[in-house]
Amino acid sequence: MQTAALGFRVHSGWAAAVVLCGPLDAPVVVDRRKIQLVKIFSYTFRQPYHTAAKMPLQDAIKFIRGVQSEAKGLALSALRSLQADLADGDFKIVRGALLLASGRALPALEQILASHALIHTADGELFRDSLRAACALFHLPVVGIREKELFAVASKAFGIQPAELTRRITAFGKSLGPPWSQDEKYAALGAWLSLSRRAVL
Repeated sequence: MQTAALGFRVHSGWAAAVVLCGPLDAPVVVDRRKIQLVKIFSYTFRQPYHTAAKMPLQDAIKFIRGVQSEAKGLALSALRSLQADLADGDFKIVRGALLLASGRALPALEQILASHALIHTADGELFRDSLRAACALFHLPVVGIREKELFAVASKAFGIQPAELTRRITAFGKSLGPPWSQDEKYAALGAWLSLSRRAVL
């Protein structure tokens, strides 16, 4: 069975997931998919902290907990399905990478709901946390990489200039066809770093 690495780029309510296997100098994409992290893809659930900001505090707490629980369940189901599909092709995911925004810790809910900037951050972190939790249940180690540092970290790890990295990750998607947007490209670069075991920041 061939070992593989998984990269995630998260948005509100969903994530792009890309799986790569070696060789390290010329990795191959073996899977890419969109993972839904809310059952009803509407503003209410995709932007849970924005929604909660309009509620009394106790209602907001209950609502956020519900979205968190649902997202974790969907992430777990998606990861289980992904692992099963890859096993059929004789691949096994052994580690992963999760692209981060600021990476800073969030304060208490009341403080989050009082700040529009923190509300935006919290929405993203809720869905990242769901993927972290699912990976932990599968005993799949996941490294967090700040997205704004992704190309600098990869350039240093591989000894490849950022422009060449862009060309390489664009080429990864040619055999697959669309979609191969920035989401898939960044998730693939995160997976490549994870595959190298050098993405320890």
